[in-house]
Amino acid sequence: MAQSRGFTVVSFLGFQLDRGRGTDRWGHWRPNVGMCQHEDLLVTRLVLLTERRYSTLFAQVAADIASVSPETVVERIDVGLRDPWDFEEVFDRLYAVAEQLALDPEREDVLVHVTTGTHVAQICLFLLTETRRFPARLLQTSPPAGKRGDAAGTWQIIDLDLSRFDRLAQRFAREHEHGESLLKSGIATRNAAFNTMIAEIERVALLSTAPMLLLGPTGAGKSRLAKRIHELKQKRHRLTGAFVEVNCATIRGDAAHSALFGHVRGAFTGAQKDRPGLLRAANGGILFLDEIGELGLDEQAMLLRALEEKRFLPLGSDREVESAFQLIAGTNRDLGERVAAGTFREDLLARINLWTWRLPGLPDRAEDIAPNVDYELDQLSARLGRRVHFNAEARQRYLDFATSPLAAWRGNFRDLNASLTRLCTLATAGRITEAGVRHEIARLRSDWQRQPGAAAAGVSGDDDLLLRGLLGPDRAAELDRFDRVQLADVVRVCRAARSLSAAGRELFAASRSRRASTNDADRLRKYLARFGLDFAAVTTARPGSPQGSP
Repeated sequence: MAQSRGFTVVSFLGFQLDRGRGTDRWGHWRPNVGMCQHEDLLVTRLVLLTERRYSTLFAQVAADIASVSPETVVERIDVGLRDPWDFEEVFDRLYAVAEQLALDPEREDVLVHVTTGTHVAQICLFLLTETRRFPARLLQTSPPAGKRGDAAGTWQIIDLDLSRFDRLAQRFAREHEHGESLLKSGIATRNAAFNTMIAEIERVALLSTAPMLLLGPTGAGKSRLAKRIHELKQKRHRLTGAFVEVNCATIRGDAAHSALFGHVRGAFTGAQKDRPGLLRAANGGILFLDEIGELGLDEQAMLLRALEEKRFLPLGSDREVESAFQLIAGTNRDLGERVAAGTFREDLLARINLWTWRLPGLPDRAEDIAPNVDYELDQLSARLGRRVHFNAEARQRYLDFATSPLAAWRGNFRDLNASLTRLCTLATAGRITEAGVRHEIARLRSDWQRQPGAAAAGVSGDDDLLLRGLLGPDRAAELDRFDRVQLADVVRVCRAARSLSAAGRELFAASRSRRASTNDADRLRKYLARFGLDFAAVTTARPGSPQGSP
């Protein structure tokens, strides 16, 4: 155990263990003195934490250390504890000591001695070392084991860097992976951005009780993720209360006030008994407010106060009640725009916008469609009481369509669940066939074309899907109506033509005779380039693209 350089040790003076009178004191173990008697533990600096009333004891211990270890410099810090068993006071004082010492692990090898001091002090020293407020390792000393006359005792250094211990590191890694898997319902997702987001949510969920804000389109899985966060926190003993969910779009006015904050008997006509409200029902647990952007301004103000002070007034009451809950809010709205429009409180947005994640829609997670199909089939089979599965050809045909630009998935995972529910319900002998898949694909395409979003965009449903597939949903949505109609038509002509020149001749046939130059291919090339496209990009065949049948 020989060391190349000496140690700096931070230790409490042992008000009982370090005592000793006369020459007899050398016959029994004293932790701080014995620590300095080891030839293989060179202590060059010993910082003793003590109280002014123990000045005599400190002087004696310092003198004894000087006699056995002249190279040890003993320093004194009076901690000034009024109550050494008050956790908050002890932690606060030791935190200040750590800042005062400003220990530099690059220049000195630091140990924190956890043998002396009250149990509260030892716990606080452990926590401050584990969190690197003391950049150190732990030192544990013990009296000699049945060896009378050996006052030095034994010593052991404990390193809290768990990454150095393979079995412990593997255990924590497995626990971390289990937490992420739970948040994903056990689905082996492949989208890198989504997996990174889930890993961050897992860490925050276990460390924080601050509000969370889940953004994303309808059906992206906000409610399911919120439930999984609650389940994870329960499993890790981070909370004990219930998961309470409410869709704010379904409550208005006094009904919203009563549902969220409760009411007392007689608060309004029909209020025949007290109602505790959802905030109180979520005490100690999680309150999930879906579509929080639909909440009224009065309810927003009360929610803000409840978040900040954990107190609020039930409807019709003049006595406040308490509830300590964690808020998870969900919305498919742009809350910044709602603030600008005066329908959402800026201070509430600031309060809930600490931990914010945007859940991608199903079209943006094409690589995750296959594992989600498998998950939904397992869930549906359990509910139906019979095993349902695709045959190989039907599964491939369904996935080819589901991951193609033709699949709008406007309702995201709700659309996927509804689609698979129909397929499973109609499956003969538990087998989903190609015929069933063809029928379901036709139904989905028809449903999406009838939905108001496609008509409002200024193009047909197929045009909308075509442009989303070429440009991505965000860029396609930014196009003016004029450009959407024109570009969709140009792409169809290109896909039907043998070459760029042939497509140009068809598109500009009416004006050819009126132009001196008839370089239609160059004209078409420049037009496509305005949208970041070229002829090869718009004509390359893909599974499920408009060039082929679904």
